Formats: sequence, C-alpha cells, structure tokens
Amino acid sequence: MLNKCWCSHSSIIFLLLFIASCNNGKNTVEEESEGSKPNIILFYVDDLGYGDIGCYGAKGVNTPHVDSLARQGLRFTDAHCTSATCTPSRYSLLTGSYAFRNNAAILPGDAPLIIDTEKETLPSMAQKNGYATAVVGKWHLGLGDGAIDWNTRVSPGPSEIGFDYSFLLPATGDRVPCVYMENQKVVGLDTADPIQVDYETPVGNLPLGSAHPELLKVAADEQHSNTIINGISRIGFMSGGTKAHWVDEDFSAVLLEKAMTFMGKQKENPFFLFFSFHDIHVPRMPHADFKGKSSMGSRGDAIAQMDWTVGQVMHFLEKKGLKENTLVIFTSDNGPVLDDGYADRAKELLGEHRPSGHFRGGKYSAFEAGTRVPTIAYWPGHIAPGESGALLSQVDFVRSFAVLMKDTVTQIHGDSQDMLSTLLGKSNKGKDYIIEESMFGKAIRDKEWKYIPANPDAPTFMENKSMETGMSDQDQLYHLSKDPKEQKNVAAQYPKVVERLRDRLEKMVKTNPLASPTAILTNSMH
Repeated sequence: MLNKCWCSHSSIIFLLLFIASCNNGKNTVEEESEGSKPNIILFYVDDLGYGDIGCYGAKGVNTPHVDSLARQGLRFTDAHCTSATCTPSRYSLLTGSYAFRNNAAILPGDAPLIIDTEKETLPSMAQKNGYATAVVGKWHLGLGDGAIDWNTRVSPGPSEIGFDYSFLLPATGDRVPCVYMENQKVVGLDTADPIQVDYETPVGNLPLGSAHPELLKVAADEQHSNTIINGISRIGFMSGGTKAHWVDEDFSAVLLEKAMTFMGKQKENPFFLFFSFHDIHVPRMPHADFKGKSSMGSRGDAIAQMDWTVGQVMHFLEKKGLKENTLVIFTSDNGPVLDDGYADRAKELLGEHRPSGHFRGGKYSAFEAGTRVPTIAYWPGHIAPGESGALLSQVDFVRSFAVLMKDTVTQIHGDSQDMLSTLLGKSNKGKDYIIEESMFGKAIRDKEWKYIPANPDAPTFMENKSMETGMSDQDQLYHLSKDPKEQKNVAAQYPKVVERLRDRLEKMVKTNPLASPTAILTNSMH
C-alpha cells in the first residue's frame, strides 16, 4: 500500500532519480520552438509565514532549496494571498475571484465543491490552451454535491473544474476522511470495509481522542479530539477504510512521487502542476528523516521537509531538461499560526524565529501578516534575479497566466487582472488596490496605506489561537510605508485617506465582476 512503503526519504532519492531518467520525452529546452508555452509549477505551501523561509529572515531552520530559487529568481516583499485563511485563498487562486463573492469560508471535510463547474478556472483555462493539468496535495475546496459516498468516484471535483489528474488529501490533515483520493476515488479502499464520515455524530468503533488520550502521539484540543487515525485525533468522525488510511509522516514522499510521475509523463504538451503542500499545516508530523533538522520542533522540521521537497522537484526538472522552460511560483495560502489545535510546542520552541517576520498578526488576522506571504518567481532566462516591492495579489494569477499562455479562447470573468509583467520582473508597478480578507472582515491596501473598517461585533483576540484578530470597534488606518508593523492607528489624523479607502473598498465589494467582467478592472485600477 502507498502508506506502508515509504521507509525513508533518503531511500526514495534513488527511485526519484530513476523516474527522472526515464520517460525522457521531447519536451526539452533544445527541442522547444521559439515562443513555446512554458510549463508552470505552483508550489502552494500551507500556513507558511512571511518570516518562515531563510531568505525572508528565518532563524532556527535552513531552507537552502527555496533560498536558491529566491537567489536566482525574483523575491517579492509585498505579495499577498487573498485571505488569512486557507479555503478562501485557494478559491481565489483557482477562480480569479475574491472568495467573499461566493461566501467561501473554511470548510468541513464533507463539504460540497464550492467552485462553480460552469465557470472558468485557472486549470480549465490552461486545458483550453493545450496544457496537461494536475493538482497534487491538500484540496479543501469541497467534493461532491453535499451527499458524499466515499466508496465510489466522488463528483464533482478537480476534473470538473479543469484538472486532468488529481491526487488529494480531500480536506486537511486534521480532518476526516484520512485517506488519499486519486482521480476522485479513494486509494486502496477495500469494498468490504466501506467508509462512513460524519461531522456531527460518532460513527463506527474507532477510538476517539477525547476518550483515549493515551493512544495519541500528540495531545489535541477539544475540536481536534474526535476519531483517531495513525495515533492522531482529528476533527470529525470516521469509520471503515482501514487499509486506505494514510500515514501522516509519509505525506511528503507520497505527494512528491505522484507529482514527479505526472511530470514525467508529459512528453508533448506543456503542463500546469498545482503542488499543494500539506506542510506546515497541523498536525505537523514530519518524516523521521527530518526530525531534529530545526531547533523549533515539529513545525520547524516540517519547514525543512517542505524545502527538501521543493529541492527534489527542481532536481527533477534539471534532470529532465525542463528547468529552462518552466516558470516556478513559490508562495503560501495564508500567514503563520503556532497553536492550531495540537500540543506540538510550536510556540515554546520558537527561540529567535519570527514566523510573521516584522509584521503584525498571522493566520486568521486582518493585520498584515495574515496575507503577506513569501512569494518567489523563478524562470531561468526570463526572470532576472532580484527583489520586488510591488504590491501583488494571488487573485491575479488566473489572468496573468492567461496572458503568459497567449490565451485567446477563454472568457475570464472575475477580479483577476493582468500582472504578468510585474510577476516576471519586467515592471515595478504593482496593484493600485487589493482586498485582504480575514476571519472577521475585509481590509483594503494601496501601496502606502492600509484601512481596516470598524467591526464592533468581532473579537479582538482569539484565545484558543493566542492571536490578535486585527478587529476593533473603531476604524483603523496604518501608514504602512512609515509603520509596517501597524503599531499606530492614524485614522483620526487622516480622515480623507480613510474616506477614500472606505469608498474604494465599498465599490470593489459591490462590483459584480461575474456579471460585468470589465467593471472591476475599471474600479480597481485608478
């Protein structure tokens, strides 16, 4: 079985190199015609903060492979996901629309697919332009239509929104069902042991973390104390599928092998690979090969594991002769979080490391570190090494990639704008405005200012996360060019700036780009 065969990361290097040496197709730099469409790899790391990578100031963990991408590529210092939580950012990334337009929020593990299969997406647009498309890793965008039978092919899912191939963790590592899905079917399922999932009522006879804490590898809070799989209690209840259960420590190796197999099969067409990491989301269970690789316990070790995985993919591209014709984007789905349900001592072992860098907040928060994430663009011969302070948002990847692919067939609706020149370092001009969603509201940025509307009904602090929400009963305005740490609220001193940003936010929120695809471009570019 998949989850039994990965004894050591070091032991799979030979296998990965073997894969790299096989399937040597025609898709090499020498054989590419001038102006050919590049392959695109999007590394999407989970819960990785602005300061969690060496080239962004990390302490206590080494990230040589990601640092190498930054050294040879373009490192952005003001690039953002669209939301301080995962599902909304993923929705925006793949659809080119802000998640609030679909009321997208963090999903339970049995939620229906939240992306409209009738709308164009990043993968469907790539398909129309001759790309082979794949998603490997964490999904958390819902599957099926609301009544999932996990024992059959679940539809709709990735294939219905444009992915030719998918190998998924259906939701997240801390939620049931704890099985892999390949092309929307559970991998290794024994039909005599059917899966049942319930997020309200216990099912089956698997032990629960709340009743059997002595069985746990790591203690969990009440929310994460339901069904135990692989010695870890999860959110939600599950029965059956015993032979298909994953082993958390094997995530990186299993996902890496699937990604390489997909890339190795692409001989004629360019490919788009959405490599959606589980690292460094909870439960943080790095493979034994990475334990002790940092001074920060399992969270730091998971960062080291993620970095190694990036390095293996890049080595694969080099061995295949694909490196020169592949655009690589490395980024994160939201800011960092330390205490997120499991007692893994992430906060206690920080030392001098600052996951948010010098910014305030983190995952869930309206402050800057909620959405300002490490972002690197790498494409040899096309992107000059350097640093960019341009204001960017992941909502623009859809339209930017469409321009890169020379798309002439896709009607792209939504909030996405063409920022390709900035992404490739050909221009220093960033966005005029971006919206930053958080757990409890929306903020708006321009290059110099940040406005967070008053929200007296929202908490100012989440005790269970030890985190500021960024909310207040008063309007907040921060002069980021002078106060990047958001320490001084200057709303009272600059009422005209507050009014301008409030009006802009209201216009951007009210504009319906699905009905009028050019309206949001007009409203947000001035």
